[in-house]
Amino acid sequence: MSVSLWVVLVLGLMVFFWAVGAYNRLVRLKNAIANAFGQIDVQLKRRYDLIPNLVEVARRYLAHEAQTLEAVIAARNQARTAEQTAAGNPLNAGALGALAGAEQLLGGALGKLFAVVEDYPELKADQNMRELSEELTSTENRVGFARQAYNDHVLEYNDAAAQFPALIIARLFGFQPQAMLESTVSEAERETLRITL
Repeated sequence: MSVSLWVVLVLGLMVFFWAVGAYNRLVRLKNAIANAFGQIDVQLKRRYDLIPNLVEVARRYLAHEAQTLEAVIAARNQARTAEQTAAGNPLNAGALGALAGAEQLLGGALGKLFAVVEDYPELKADQNMRELSEELTSTENRVGFARQAYNDHVLEYNDAAAQFPALIIARLFGFQPQAMLESTVSEAERETLRITL
């Protein structure tokens, strides 16, 4: 074998191993995104489990506010359905968008509930209501931290898939950019949760 054939063979092997490494890194980063969404999923389920208890405590005091309570439960059910769909495919931008929209509605409904709670000192003073409100606020914080971790993984993946020469592997094997998750709780809703406590 001639020297030039060895050089071509060595270069070919180097390119092959680089391509395998780049592909494996993109797969690992994509899996990290799915895992990070799993952490969000856990916190969202915890949140969804707290909401019926919160509504039940409030129902004792707010019999004439049934519409507000029903809106919270309906928004919770819609968000839970969207969460289950997104959990089935955490890399699907459409499912994540639907989840964000449903979470926005739920946040708005909870904000209205807490605004109503402000008008009822006996409800606000109820030990169960305070504990559930604290749990919900704590869970909101955990969702925020999990969302940040998810976005960090998305950023790392998107950067890796967009940088040359890994961009070639990403395009060849269909590694699409992933969307970041935005907060679904507005500043006004956060402030309402803080005031309630």
